[in-house]
Amino acid sequence: MSADARNKVVVVGASGMVGSAALAHFAARPEWEVVGVSRRFPPNLAPELAARVTHLPVDLTDAEACAQAFGALTDVTHVVYAAVHEQVGDVVEGWQAGDQMQTNRAMLVNFFEPLEAAAPGLRHVSVLQGTKAYGNHVLWPAKGMSAPARESEPRHPHENFYWLQEDYIREKQVGKQWSWTLWRPQLVFGDPVGSNLSVISVIGAYAALEKAAGRGLSYPGGPSYVVESIDVDVLADAIGWATTSDASHNETFNVANGDIMIWENVWPAIAEACGMEVAPPEPRSLLATLPGRQEEWAALVDRHGLASPRSLEAFIGGSAGVADLTFAYHAESPPPPVVLSTIKLRQAGFHGCMDSEEMLRKWIARLQELRYIPV
Repeated sequence: MSADARNKVVVVGASGMVGSAALAHFAARPEWEVVGVSRRFPPNLAPELAARVTHLPVDLTDAEACAQAFGALTDVTHVVYAAVHEQVGDVVEGWQAGDQMQTNRAMLVNFFEPLEAAAPGLRHVSVLQGTKAYGNHVLWPAKGMSAPARESEPRHPHENFYWLQEDYIREKQVGKQWSWTLWRPQLVFGDPVGSNLSVISVIGAYAALEKAAGRGLSYPGGPSYVVESIDVDVLADAIGWATTSDASHNETFNVANGDIMIWENVWPAIAEACGMEVAPPEPRSLLATLPGRQEEWAALVDRHGLASPRSLEAFIGGSAGVADLTFAYHAESPPPPVVLSTIKLRQAGFHGCMDSEEMLRKWIARLQELRYIPV
């Protein structure tokens, strides 16, 4: 793509962790025209970047509204599809629900059918998948996925909306000039407001409540669990790289920070970032216990004049169940590691990385900066 080429990107799911980071990535570059699709505008986008974004508040489950809105986008060149529908309540349980899978397929189809028909200059489409592609959520904790998991492995034989979306995109692309890239990030850390997949918001809320109660920060998880993570800004950089790299065309890439993480080992850094001492481990289900601390949370928000919603559920969404999973709360023995090989992406030409401990410090500081938790 030449430096003077005209570029217009549509970021779908623009208020989510990945979508808001991708929106910021492209809005910071003057050669891009940026459209964000989400029910609400990303709340924490810097004003100078927000001014460069056209926002479309479209319900992706409404096919008629999608046809009207996206059929008018005739000059789009790139798409970042980061929208996801998660089950209300226990998000982890919803990963195997058939209706959740069909809803996610329908959302992509409702968006892409009118968009692709209207935009003859479309050049590239990025679609988000994740570690569930390797079946870890159906194998865990007894067996676990292969380690490290590689993109060259046969499709794992379980039902997944990833496969529904991928098959649709592959079929639509046959004979077309545009290319696609499928992304499989590890545990994502980013802007946390109301996300159903934000472990950092759960950590921040849990730490703030424990600190207000005069306690140290105890690790609430189970046995040692080797995992990987990805800073959402690194992921956004990778998505941006794919728009200019021929090596990204019609490829699937794992993407992670580049190191591994054991929660107990990074817990002291989290406690320090929160201004707390580390307390002895105290296994507990955050999905089960945090709802009972709603009054404490509302009082904390009022006392410190925080920008967080007084509803704890509105702040952390359904993320507590994801936190229980990554902390291995339910495991009786150390689960198999969840590790992705990122060699393919590095060999293709993207070399972004980040120290995961520094990433955790970064996002705790961000929660404090935005006044979501006390300093």
